[in-house]
Amino acid sequence: MSESSAEVVADVASAAVAVSAAGAAGGWRRATGIAGVAIGVVAAGAAAGVALERMTVGRGMRQKARLALDSAGPYGSLRGMPGKAFADDGTELYYEVDDLDEEAAPAAIGPRRRRLFGRKSPAPVTVVFSHGYCLSQDSWHFQRAALRGVVRTVHWDQRSHGRSGRGVAQHRDDEPVTIEQLGRDLKAVIDAAAPEGPLVLVGHSMGGMTVMALADQYPELIRERVVGVAFVGTSSGRLGEVNYGLPVAGVNAVRRVLPGVLKALGQRAELVEKGRRATADLFAGIIKRYSFASRDVDPAVARFAERMIESTPIDVVAEYYPAFNDHDKTEALAHFADLPVLVLAGVQDLVTPSEHSEAIADLLPDAELVLVPDAGHLVMLEHPEVVTDRLADLLTRTGAVPAGATVKGYGSTSTAQPG
Repeated sequence: MSESSAEVVADVASAAVAVSAAGAAGGWRRATGIAGVAIGVVAAGAAAGVALERMTVGRGMRQKARLALDSAGPYGSLRGMPGKAFADDGTELYYEVDDLDEEAAPAAIGPRRRRLFGRKSPAPVTVVFSHGYCLSQDSWHFQRAALRGVVRTVHWDQRSHGRSGRGVAQHRDDEPVTIEQLGRDLKAVIDAAAPEGPLVLVGHSMGGMTVMALADQYPELIRERVVGVAFVGTSSGRLGEVNYGLPVAGVNAVRRVLPGVLKALGQRAELVEKGRRATADLFAGIIKRYSFASRDVDPAVARFAERMIESTPIDVVAEYYPAFNDHDKTEALAHFADLPVLVLAGVQDLVTPSEHSEAIADLLPDAELVLVPDAGHLVMLEHPEVVTDRLADLLTRTGAVPAGATVKGYGSTSTAQPG
């Protein structure tokens, strides 16, 4: 890390302390700008500071650029058949189903789904996609576009994210979010959207942890119905040791004050959101730093990621944050030992470092481990062609799609022109 980067880290750590002190003294309006900085860091999954590029154009011009980028691409525009599931605490969970293309369906019936005499055709394989922290089902945009009509898919929004309702237990009873609860939420979605037939489970970051929590609590479901699993940029535990690319002193300072700061900020959500909007330029720089590693990521894709993350309310950010330090589902991985498994991560992921994916693969020696060199945390948006290719191969191995099926490529986010 450069000297200027280290200075920014120190500044953000100091800012977190200042927000905490200002909140205790009741001076929340004075702390609004600082709060925006702290929130941007956490929402980006960094929980710490970041070096930002010097701004060279006016704020008005940057606002116009953001509006132009918002309308430049179709990212997040794909929609399927909507549905609702209900968690055990009553939280409404929104999902969408993309069914098999009727014309392609007969060709997609492989040996695992051969019709037996006197019996109805078995249910198709359903691929269930679970997204990460501060994202939504739209984070799988490229993979969803590529697989449409080829295989039945379910995309859902985790509680308090996207189009799902606010967590009832959190909003009503002030209960903390747990990864275990997310596993039960996934079970409710499966029961509603794919009550029968084989399953392939795909999870990114927090979504991968959700899949592990499902296996921990419902091992019979994994044993009886799951035919394949993909873990993308995720971790089975020890997230409290992640340094987010920061010096030890900087990350330790942030860890000391961040839980209290988040709790205080979550109680003043409306005021803090104003500060968050006021620091939009800073926020954009943080997201790019902690989401992508490539220099040539499509600006419209970077803006798409920014929109997803900034749409997560600060009180939701605060509710979820403590759950990650408590997350440990290493033992749950044993339930996937006999299944085709894909473990994929960006080598330059600062949020869930690729070493965590390697640790998962070490416990599942038959898994395919794919490390993408020039990729950060949002590898499925940064290098969609790599993620889609490896998912297609996994689906072929599980029998979800026949070997001759054509999975549509859905572009690269690179702005470089072909030579």
